[in-house]
Amino acid sequence: MAKILVISDIHANLVALEAVLQDAGQVDQVFCLGDIAGYGPLPNECIARLRSLSNLTCMMGNHDFAALGDLPLETFNHEARKALHWQKKVLTAESKQFLGELSQTMVVNGDVSLVHGSPRDSIWEYIMNTLSARMNLNAFETSWCFMGHSHFQAIFQYTLEKDEITIEVPRQGETYAMRERAFLNPGSVGQPRDRDPRAAYAIYDPQAQSWEPHRVAYDIHTVQQQILDAGLPARHAERLAGGW
Repeated sequence: MAKILVISDIHANLVALEAVLQDAGQVDQVFCLGDIAGYGPLPNECIARLRSLSNLTCMMGNHDFAALGDLPLETFNHEARKALHWQKKVLTAESKQFLGELSQTMVVNGDVSLVHGSPRDSIWEYIMNTLSARMNLNAFETSWCFMGHSHFQAIFQYTLEKDEITIEVPRQGETYAMRERAFLNPGSVGQPRDRDPRAAYAIYDPQAQSWEPHRVAYDIHTVQQQILDAGLPARHAERLAGGW
């Protein structure tokens, strides 16, 4: 039985990333769906930790793109811009090289297409509702598409018989039998926005064709203090406790 860890939107939160890696245990592969940088206090450390993982496939997110200077910061709100300006200054040459080598377009791995945002626009477009999911349905050819970007765990399930797409939120730790075509989001490691402050991730078994969402608590207070010590926006610290 293969075990693939699927993570996204770490946002420079090393404490949350370490909690996820420990909770997930031994895995055969890691799919990271982007946004390693942005918002949080330890971008270089998160990049180094990811680089230490074997069998890693990693996408580029919009914050990673912006941290490299390839995206106008005017597309972000004031606080996000402030964090990105800071991260552009502190990122090492090695970290920038790693980010610069990440895929900006969809990557196909077996039966799965990997993106950050959507198949139509891997860097920026959000899949937040059934309409945006349907508009992207013909933009990938595999059975399933894994994406992040929205910071909430969800499955957009297509049913051929009814020709409809529904939104499903699987219960934590329960195995979801992957059927027909679907978009699956593991949620955010470092900055969840679904009112659950715990770090989010998923386990994918390509042989059993199953998806198992998970949440794990981490030391939020330590990360909040790291954010404040770095001079980053206080709001980025506050929102971690509420998961918003």
